[in-house]
Amino acid sequence: MWCQSRLPKRVKDLSATEVKRLAKKQGRHAVGGVPGLNLVVGEASCSWIYRTVIGGRRRDLGVGSYPAVGVGEAREKAREIRRQSEQGVDPLAAKIAARTALKLEEAKRLTFSEATKRAHHSRQHEFKSVRHANNWLRSLELYALPNLGDLPISTLETPHVVRVLEPIWLTKTDTARRVRQRLETVFSWAKVAGFYDEENPARWKGHLDQLLPNPSKVVKVEHHAALPWQDVPKFMQAVRAREGIGARALEYVILTAARSGEVRLAPWEEVDFDNRLWTIPAERMKADRAHRVPLSSQAVRVLKQQSNNLPYLFTSSRMKPLSDMTISAVTKRMAVDAVPHGFRSTFKDWCRANTTYADEISELALAHVNSDATRAAYARDDLLEVRRQLMDEWGEYCGA
Repeated sequence: MWCQSRLPKRVKDLSATEVKRLAKKQGRHAVGGVPGLNLVVGEASCSWIYRTVIGGRRRDLGVGSYPAVGVGEAREKAREIRRQSEQGVDPLAAKIAARTALKLEEAKRLTFSEATKRAHHSRQHEFKSVRHANNWLRSLELYALPNLGDLPISTLETPHVVRVLEPIWLTKTDTARRVRQRLETVFSWAKVAGFYDEENPARWKGHLDQLLPNPSKVVKVEHHAALPWQDVPKFMQAVRAREGIGARALEYVILTAARSGEVRLAPWEEVDFDNRLWTIPAERMKADRAHRVPLSSQAVRVLKQQSNNLPYLFTSSRMKPLSDMTISAVTKRMAVDAVPHGFRSTFKDWCRANTTYADEISELALAHVNSDATRAAYARDDLLEVRRQLMDEWGEYCGA
């Protein structure tokens, strides 16, 4: 509230010319027109200060710099502050609130494209690899940004998300599923960052699941073609008879029950011949967890056929890792209804049909993540020595 008794005394209303002269003299100069309005002149600055009393306290409020704000405009701003004060409004709080509201309004104009980049950047340390990070962003650039990129994210709703997903939901279902998850991540980031106020329009449960068919019902999962375990010894004999780095890599893939990518990208530093152990670091594993592979004598023999002066266990002629097609080409040329990854399934079937090891042992050998939370909580030990026995038996079954 105003306290009239404490207001500055009224002074002569100075003209623009008189104010211009004052602007050359350092100090605080009353200019009249509104009690309390002063021109404060410093060594390198000149500004308008309106001194008043608000809520029983004396306050100095800036109303602009001189000469950008002339004396007439400064007086009008001071009068507006006085009117607000007489109405019980704190002018400074109102100014801060207006400035905050303006910033919020500007923030709401953040485009979906920019939000995508910021959400992607916030997750940069979570991606398994540079390739994974690039694929995450590329999928949204390809399918979402053409429709949504230039729109303020604050204006986007469920129909916008459906418009992105519908064209690919039935034809590229797995891709569409990943795009939806990444859209949900972008909107979640935007909401937490203060750029989005509504419920996440890309969420699945209780929302998009009412508008789009369940992905698992759309596409029938096609399992990797696998060789029956009964045919493995004869097949391995044929593989060993073949020359070429691809055949040796395939042999090692089968003997270790590893994924093709884990084998192709393996450097020599991961192999400990003294302990017959291959340790794959977490960053190269699908489950983001380091995996120890006990090596049978057959697997060691395959490795010792390779030159350890090269960068990888199986190095291409161009001094790079083998391509996935190099290993796959071996099974194609041998005209078998199987792919390299399918031998993991062959190994699992052999374990179940021919050994008495608990199912968890073969699951650990395959580096599968236990989906049963209770069982997983107790699976702290990777049971290396038990798995070593299993892999030795598998190596013997595959043949010397």
